[in-house]
Amino acid sequence: MAVPNDAASTPISSTITLRKATASPSARALTAEERAVIRSAEVALLDERRTLTPAELSSLVALDPAATGALAALAHEVRLTWCGPEVEVEGILSAKTGGCPEDCHFCSQSSRFDTPVKATPFLDTEEVITAAKETAALGASEFCIVLAVRGPDERTMDRILELVPLVKDQTGLNVAVSAGILEPEQAERLAQGGVHRYNHNLETSRSFFPNVVTTHSYDERLETCELVRSNGMELCCGVLLGMGETEEQRLELLIDLQSLEPQEVPLNFLNPRPGTPLGNRPLIEPLEAIRWIALFRLGLPSTILRFAGGREVTLRELQIMGMTSGINALIVGNYLTTLGRSAEEDLQMLSDLEMPIGALSAAL
Repeated sequence: MAVPNDAASTPISSTITLRKATASPSARALTAEERAVIRSAEVALLDERRTLTPAELSSLVALDPAATGALAALAHEVRLTWCGPEVEVEGILSAKTGGCPEDCHFCSQSSRFDTPVKATPFLDTEEVITAAKETAALGASEFCIVLAVRGPDERTMDRILELVPLVKDQTGLNVAVSAGILEPEQAERLAQGGVHRYNHNLETSRSFFPNVVTTHSYDERLETCELVRSNGMELCCGVLLGMGETEEQRLELLIDLQSLEPQEVPLNFLNPRPGTPLGNRPLIEPLEAIRWIALFRLGLPSTILRFAGGREVTLRELQIMGMTSGINALIVGNYLTTLGRSAEEDLQMLSDLEMPIGALSAAL
């Protein structure tokens, strides 16, 4: 699936300076106290089969980065025990790109920022069906129709409700939708119209949210998430790490997600977009990303944890390590306005890991 209108997505040549690897101060054996904290989490998650408390999660977050490998190993075991070996594959399509009135500071689709992404109309039906068929051919079980809007107007609702059954009937895929903030009546209609999952991301913690978005509130996002759940759709509620939030704020977000109980959490890492307020932020370090993948799995043991945007530039060759640190789902192909790596590379990675592809929730 092509990525529209983002010149920043075009690969450019650059000079890479290699530095000599040196031993990190955190590259050391764990202390007995650190091992005890991890062992306590292991007992809770694997022997007692219960969710960790905020205090237990806080103890894990406070561990030195030297514990990253141990956290990743435990997270992989938790994922296999609670969720099984299957990996869910999903394709997403930006069906209405750009021109969004909101000011999410990471997003190149906002009309408030001067970015390479320009507003385009809703794709026609054949374009959507073609993209869905391409997704189905990869062995995927989920296809998400994404729209850059604050929330759907009546015309948009009509188009969504027209497309959902067509995609489902012609491809056999479960159909997810991401169309912003919902009113109660809209959530009811989408559920009745066959929407399997609805995506509405919290992105970050309540305390950090005003630094990222000012045109709507954290509570408005939570209200839409609650509407999704109360109307029987599965809730997909993602996060975006690397926007300047503290570790305490990431923990705050994780605890909020525990309370919200989404079926799926896409893990995104900031891929700074030119022209946005966060366009010059540095990427998260690869091992920091692995550490937080593991922590999100330990905090959300039964949740579908999906590799999403920014993984390619953040993790690079460590993407395969992410799959053994708690991840059990992938978005394959391109994202909304940025390029992903080829679906073939991801499918080869799953084959090399001997991880079977499968749906992780029942179709409605």
